[in-house]
Amino acid sequence: MFTGIIQGLGTIVGARKSDRGAQITIESDFPLEGAKIGDSIAVNGACLTATTLSGRRFTADVSPETLRRSTFSSVQIRDRVNLERAMRLSERIDGHLVSGHIDGTSTLMSRRAEGNAILLTYSAPRHLTRYMIEKGSVAIDGVSLTINESGAGEFSVSVIPHTAEMTTIGLKKVGDSVNIETDLIGKYVERFVLEKQENSKTASRGIDMALLAKSGFL
Repeated sequence: MFTGIIQGLGTIVGARKSDRGAQITIESDFPLEGAKIGDSIAVNGACLTATTLSGRRFTADVSPETLRRSTFSSVQIRDRVNLERAMRLSERIDGHLVSGHIDGTSTLMSRRAEGNAILLTYSAPRHLTRYMIEKGSVAIDGVSLTINESGAGEFSVSVIPHTAEMTTIGLKKVGDSVNIETDLIGKYVERFVLEKQENSKTASRGIDMALLAKSGFL
């Protein structure tokens, strides 16, 4: 688990793709003290496992599923990335609970100054925005941010100067894609409610031919 509070940046120094996935090598801007092979490190919000470690460099495998869901499908050498090591349960959670499992990607539509902040508006498909609420949380390239507004097909966030300076959020241009992880609590709540509703419908219907067929008895 992660918190969405970026510890520092890194640079893609190696990338090898195949039909079985990809392997990327990242050089961290900060020491990876105490890190070991098998540790989880969030790279632009995606939880990856370090398979090799040498100083500030580590290599990680990227599965086909992660390539489909994230911006890693178009990763390039010298790309800058956000890095966060897995949280300790004894630490403060300054952002929000982030699993490191990317739900999909969004595209930056506009950016403009608003006081001391930058207002960023992203386009996003409904399967992402359905889990977004005003003043809720979202992880953009692994950065925990508060949603200003959300609607059909888009949402906006405000980024303070510190976040823009310390993460890749400040480097993004209109048209750039980012990784999105929506609030996992909302997804669990939806699943529980839908199952409860389905069970209620089944219970009220009783046993009939359609239920037997659906259950594989016919």
